[in-house]
Amino acid sequence: MQNRRHTPQHEPQDVAPRLTRREQTILELLGDGKRNKEISGELAISERTVKFHVSGLLAKLGATNRTHAVRLGVRRGLIRF
Repeated sequence: MQNRRHTPQHEPQDVAPRLTRREQTILELLGDGKRNKEISGELAISERTVKFHVSGLLAKLGATNRTHAVRLGVRRGLIRF
C-alpha cells in the first residue's frame, strides 16, 4: 500500500497570509479593541467598508470571529503588542 500525503485545503495555522496594507491596519486596530465605528472614523472610511475588510481578514486568517483573528494575527507575527 502506498503512503499518500494529504494536501490540506486550508492554509496551515503557522503560515502568515498576505494581507493588504489596509487589512493589516484594520487587524492592528482590532487588536486595540476598536469597534467598526471607531475604525471607520479613524481611517475616514465607511463602516460598510470596515466590515468588508474584516470579512476579508477572517477569511484569509481562517478565523471564526474578530477575537480569533487578532489571536491568529499575533501567533503568526502579523501584529504585536
